[in-house]
Amino acid sequence: MELISIVEALLFATQEPLGVPQMCLAVKDTAKDIVDAATESAQLPGEVVQIPEWVPPLAATTEEQVRAILDELIARYAAEKHAFTLVERANGWRIAARGEYAEWCRALYPGKKVQRLSQPALETLAIVAYRQPITKSGIEAVRGVSVDAMVQQLIDRGLMKIEGRADLPGRPLLYGTTEAFLDHFGVRSLDDMPNASELRRVKLPTAEEGAPVASEQQLSLAPVTPAADES
Repeated sequence: MELISIVEALLFATQEPLGVPQMCLAVKDTAKDIVDAATESAQLPGEVVQIPEWVPPLAATTEEQVRAILDELIARYAAEKHAFTLVERANGWRIAARGEYAEWCRALYPGKKVQRLSQPALETLAIVAYRQPITKSGIEAVRGVSVDAMVQQLIDRGLMKIEGRADLPGRPLLYGTTEAFLDHFGVRSLDDMPNASELRRVKLPTAEEGAPVASEQQLSLAPVTPAADES
């Protein structure tokens, strides 16, 4: 039995994503238990216990080995043209059907229709995702419209959540995205979003800066380019 087979079995055995540390610990603990049980049995009269030679080394399995195994499995599934692969999400790895089979898999769940996000929802999510935690007034300052209904809708859909309260007058609520948001857009973390570092540095308008700018400008989160006389 090889480590690659054990890791694959662990991923098949659970419907929840598994983190590399979890898989590594499961392999090490199981190998240690087998060795300990065999050692105890060997001390009993007349007992002869043989441990497979591949078991003891597994007690020293490292996270680097598990990560290498995951890469090997992904490559193997692709080479053998399997309909599934491994995907990494915010809380671990899981086996999933390839995207080209999504329509076929969806037939198993006729009651769950795909709910597409509207443009206002995407705009609101983009602001929250790049600048979280952020207050509702902060979102409205960028979008230039009230977002009460939109924020509640995104919370109800599990894509946004309340992170706490801001240290500002009135203690307004702070909003952020959820793990479901990462899963919906297929990214492992917020740092994997396009231009994450640049867009987090962009100066956004605030509610105190007066009337909102035109829609095309207020929704542009591109980095600000300094004027020639500022260089």
